[in-house]
Amino acid sequence: MSMFKWVEVDPAPGTPVLPHERLPWGKTFGMGAQHVVAMFGATFVFPIVMGLDANLAILFSGICTIIFLLITQNRIPSYLGTSAAFVASVSAIRLQGGTSAEVTGAILVGGLVLALIGVLIHFMGARVLHAVLPPAVTGAVVMLIGFNLAPVVAGVYWPQDQWIALITATFMVFAAVVLPGFWSRIAVFLSLIFGYLVSFFADKIFGPITSVLGGATEATEHDRVSWALVEKADWIGLPSGKLADGVSVVHAPDFKLSFILVVLPGVIALIAENTGHVKAVAEMTGENLDPYMGRAIGADGIATAFASAFGGSPTTTYAENIGVMSATKVYSTAAYYVAAGVAIFLGLCPKFGAIVNATPGGVLGGITVVLYGMIGLVGAKIWVENRIDFGDPVNMVGLAGGIIAGIGGVKLTFTDDFVLEGIALGTIMVIVYFHMVNRRRGPGAGQVTEALSHKE
Repeated sequence: MSMFKWVEVDPAPGTPVLPHERLPWGKTFGMGAQHVVAMFGATFVFPIVMGLDANLAILFSGICTIIFLLITQNRIPSYLGTSAAFVASVSAIRLQGGTSAEVTGAILVGGLVLALIGVLIHFMGARVLHAVLPPAVTGAVVMLIGFNLAPVVAGVYWPQDQWIALITATFMVFAAVVLPGFWSRIAVFLSLIFGYLVSFFADKIFGPITSVLGGATEATEHDRVSWALVEKADWIGLPSGKLADGVSVVHAPDFKLSFILVVLPGVIALIAENTGHVKAVAEMTGENLDPYMGRAIGADGIATAFASAFGGSPTTTYAENIGVMSATKVYSTAAYYVAAGVAIFLGLCPKFGAIVNATPGGVLGGITVVLYGMIGLVGAKIWVENRIDFGDPVNMVGLAGGIIAGIGGVKLTFTDDFVLEGIALGTIMVIVYFHMVNRRRGPGAGQVTEALSHKE
């Protein structure tokens, strides 16, 4: 049977619709639109905080979703939205003076590495992955990636409008936990709309605010919401213009070794995300998708490299869309082709992109303070789900140094042009220390943990 011949079904609500099936096209379009809404908030927030173009990210999210579906032979329903795995690395590159071209160049290499890992897993099996990156190590790396972003929130977004940030963060926590069903799964999107509206009315009631805008060095008086660029933008056209650092929105990547090393830890997070996605889909559909694990990881790597080659953002499979499938029981890949088509259409609307890029800094501060914390806590979730025992000194001591080095921004200087720091150094320390003590335990290893516990 052709990949593009879905069996049409129209079961009662709650009855599963499998990947090779589809609802009537009208309902399939509705499901596709629902997936666009679910991925939308995070997909354009992360490009903005990385200093890349949100409109281009939306466009490539659609293209890359199609690439993923083709490589996985329509067996794994998934939407590829913008990945948060590289946000901390990009922040570190920006702080070291890196340009947008060097950012996308580093991410492109990260995508190629991920694609290569996917090929290895496809031919050698997942055992290779688990041997090098056991859950204890993966959880630690994901944790330090998320928590490394705390200074970005505190130093860049939150100060732009602290009260809007606090109100937005409060709403996001409420929406994600208290709202029912599908609404809680699009909490980021709802928080963006809410924060945007609060900022608009704050301008009308309280007038302009004086603060330091992102990328500026001095405080200026400005409106929270400015649509000056929205009015000038065309309705239809390719993403264009300049990014904040003067690099063209669509640009060729540039490569620098020290920056490439900074982004490689993000590959570990992408492996964890894709692995979890495939396992979740397999559990929901009742199908054995292990033979497609390598394809899924490799497809995400190829998609990330492809998007970065044109200045786009990195991609990953989205938990938000897993939530939609869980709620609706519709796993049809046809719906994802519709979602991809809608995203491509939105990406070709510059006016829509200008509206996205006009998101107030305070709103981003409120959203990112929650999102970044959630990224870090995913690492803890990996530990809990895999029952990592921190009474074992291999886990306690083997991971401790790398986590602190990564989160604290510790530096290891080799030359003026080559410095390992933050996430890159922390990840190397986590992997090396863990495997060093895991393979060869010292005779008094347990005494270290015992000594620590006696001091508490």
